[in-house]
Amino acid sequence: MGRFNALIHAPNRLKLCALLASAAEIEFMVLRNHLEVSDSVLSKQIKLLREAGFVKLIKRKEYGRQRTWISLSNRGHKAFVDHVGELKKIVG
Repeated sequence: MGRFNALIHAPNRLKLCALLASAAEIEFMVLRNHLEVSDSVLSKQIKLLREAGFVKLIKRKEYGRQRTWISLSNRGHKAFVDHVGELKKIVG
């Protein structure tokens, strides 16, 4: 399985990448609420994906608060699409 990606395959990271693939960027709290995980769990998953170069973080101040927005990098998007393709081969 050439393009199967063990890093992306973990359930929370797979869901995270799927959400990010559908949008230009998503705010941290929105991701956390959608995935129904704690801040620390989401932070850990994002950190692993960021270290692999799959996600980018953008910090912006909005309404007096700093907020973190996450997006898939080009590399992350390609890795996700490749991984989904491999999954389809397995189940297809």
